Amino acid sequence: MPTANDIRKTFLDFFAKNGHAVVASSPLVPRNDPTLMFTNAGMVQFKNVFTGVEKRDYVRAATSQKCVRAGGKHNDLDNVGYTARHHTFFEMLGNFSFGDYFKDQAIEHAWTLITKDFGIDKSRLLVTVYHDDDEAASAWKKIAGLPESRIIRIPTSDNFWAMGDTGPCGPCSEIFYDHGDHIPGGPPGSPDQDGDRFIEIWNLVFMQFEQVDKDTRVPLPKPSIDTGMGLERLAALLQGKHDNYDVDLLRALIMASAEASGTDPDGPHKVSHRVVADHLRSSSFLIADGVLPSNEGRGYVLRRIMRRAMRHAHLMGATEPMLYKLFPALARQMGEAYPELIRAQSLITETLKLEETRFKATLDKGLKLLEEETGKMGDGAKLAGEVAFKLYDTYGFPLDLTQDALKAKGLGVDTDGFNAAMERQRAEARKAWSGSGEAATETLWFELREKLGASEFLGYDAEQAEGKIIALVENGKSVEAVHPGHSVAVIANQTPFYGESGGQMGDTGIITVAGGKALITVTDTQKKLGDLIVHFGTVEGGPVAVGEDAHFAIDIGRRDATRGHHSATHLLHSALRETLGDHVTQKGSQVGPERLRFDFAHNKALSAEEARKVEALVNAQIWGNAEVATKVMTPDDAIKAGAMALFGEKYGDEVRVVSMGEFSTELCGGTHARRTGDIGGFKIVAESAVAAGVRRIEAVTGPAFLAWAQGQEELLSRAAEVLKAAPADLPARISAMIEDRRKLERELAETRKQLATGGGQGAATKTVAGVTFAGKVLDNVPAKDLKGMADEIKKQIGSGVIVLVGTADGKASIVVSVTDDLTGRFSAVDLVRIGSEALGGKGGGGRADMAQAGGPDVTAAQTAIDRIETSIAG
Repeated sequence: MPTANDIRKTFLDFFAKNGHAVVASSPLVPRNDPTLMFTNAGMVQFKNVFTGVEKRDYVRAATSQKCVRAGGKHNDLDNVGYTARHHTFFEMLGNFSFGDYFKDQAIEHAWTLITKDFGIDKSRLLVTVYHDDDEAASAWKKIAGLPESRIIRIPTSDNFWAMGDTGPCGPCSEIFYDHGDHIPGGPPGSPDQDGDRFIEIWNLVFMQFEQVDKDTRVPLPKPSIDTGMGLERLAALLQGKHDNYDVDLLRALIMASAEASGTDPDGPHKVSHRVVADHLRSSSFLIADGVLPSNEGRGYVLRRIMRRAMRHAHLMGATEPMLYKLFPALARQMGEAYPELIRAQSLITETLKLEETRFKATLDKGLKLLEEETGKMGDGAKLAGEVAFKLYDTYGFPLDLTQDALKAKGLGVDTDGFNAAMERQRAEARKAWSGSGEAATETLWFELREKLGASEFLGYDAEQAEGKIIALVENGKSVEAVHPGHSVAVIANQTPFYGESGGQMGDTGIITVAGGKALITVTDTQKKLGDLIVHFGTVEGGPVAVGEDAHFAIDIGRRDATRGHHSATHLLHSALRETLGDHVTQKGSQVGPERLRFDFAHNKALSAEEARKVEALVNAQIWGNAEVATKVMTPDDAIKAGAMALFGEKYGDEVRVVSMGEFSTELCGGTHARRTGDIGGFKIVAESAVAAGVRRIEAVTGPAFLAWAQGQEELLSRAAEVLKAAPADLPARISAMIEDRRKLERELAETRKQLATGGGQGAATKTVAGVTFAGKVLDNVPAKDLKGMADEIKKQIGSGVIVLVGTADGKASIVVSVTDDLTGRFSAVDLVRIGSEALGGKGGGGRADMAQAGGPDVTAAQTAIDRIETSIAG
């Protein structure tokens, strides 16, 4: 029986033998489609190839693409665990032709592979075609020998695929497997087609048209092929199973879940085991591709997936975090095919453990809220939709958890109210969501890239170079010339300017045209499509035209400072891992001339001792003055050699590997110091939280380090001058001053207390409605001293009501104290609110015997006392 890994290999090997380039799976975060939250099909990474704005050096491809459907248009999350074939994570096997072969060969490849290489019984196969696609129907008859009865014509959009309202589209042909008449269900197109007897295993899309507008469809000049076959479905078929969760790959994860929870894999918790198995895969792969749990966007979807799995672990009785313990089983099953899992192992397990630890705390709070709300409900009542949504949104309770918890009590949920609350949140999310995937590059850059080729970057070794201007862009349009005073984007055949990427800011500088007749002041340089370097600036002097020779000169001082900071991020990365552990992984950076910013995966702030150790490690490497060596190799060889890679980052066939002694080796396309000593020193100036599980360090090196140190020295000198002390004596002098201040504050507080209580002679009082009343305005007395003063007066008078109004810093504070014997007649809270209102404030709080409030009107201090007195008098 073939394993899932065997099936994947057989598929890719088959198409490799038939002239297809085997292309690695793209990341789950799309690089080229702003409409997608996650990669959900094999064709996503080829979208621009199909539309013709991008070309590759192959015309046939095959992939095993990792996919997630758990957010946006394609969302299978709530079905997972309850059905045989729904997943949040799945692998899509596919073969593609970009204007090369078409229907006949696509059908021949599919039929040969599934009937010969995979050995599927031909008699159990049937196909669908679009109702008027006679060409495909004829090919199935000729190549597969299928009779008309097993070629079903479908007139609906189920068999006509479109990329969108406009763009490439075409009919498709789906291959179905008949599991036998002992299983309910009819063939596709029949009334009972939704049964499980006939299962689609492969979809062949024939892209042969372009939808120009709603009413116009024209033939494509180069028809193409896009196919998709779910690995899990195929594995179920080839392993004699009818349920995807029974295939070896998922069954191994289910057994690991059963062992960790001590429960039967096929018993009462069967659904929970399936949820855990599926969600472990999607969570782990998303983390490996750079997504971390958060409260918005992709991170929010990841958190929902993780918490759904964790809730099921809780239902199985897990009292401690469980999911992270299952990761080794996943790595054994899929680590060879997807090495990013192994590279990200520490980050994945740490993230799973941290998130599950946090969720257990919110789970307990959510269950308490649910218990409180159900205690107010009568028999057969429904829980308010808003409450159910709060449980879902705040505490991570999916609706089905709430329903299950209430079902045992004979209670329900107002699902309409829940859905309304959900829709309100979705509307807000749509409003906030500015697009997913990396921002789509303007078509203009694709056109220029196709026309001009890649820019050659000379800046690793040169700060100046000659080049030819090969394109000019003004106001988003390609032009032949740009006049003085106008903004321009310049593309040259070669340049020393570094385009912003990998966290390194783009270069600035000067482009001198035609021997000095014109200048372009470059204020920014960016990379488009990975290798098209675009200089942005302003034309000065004469006009600039396409085809002219130019001299390119970067701002050398700015570049030197920037590359010092960039090299320091590599040393910092290694120092953090050595200090904090291997779970530390870079989550983003920005390096420029002024400072560096480095984001990394870690779940708590650095201690002062850890920060000092990191600084010491980095500076030791700088003072060691090791050579900064660069090698070019394949990504696989680089990673085997120990190079650190950014998980989810897209790398080409060759990568630059930057090594600094034996301390740091990373994949990096940026510019660097030639030796570590050129960095010139390193100092952390800030450390903070960025998001859950992500910390940020800001640091300075070189000239920026010197400027920072001089600034600190200036501050120290000014402080010493003000305090008339030597810098070395400042700590002792400041400590003495603080102690003196505390002593004075204590003495002042005592003096104020004596003034408030009559200086030892007793507080001034009067009798109001038979009650002793003491009221006093205390100027320049802060709110924090009033309660203590009121307590002193209370001791003096024995029984009565005390009202003190203090004024300080332009605000008034009021305290009302009522002795215990009078709290039945007067509430300090009620009285203080009367006084607060007179002071222009609102409310007030405390107890019946002591309450405090405030207000902005210090001129009404006596009025506040008078109003309270009037209230007591009745």
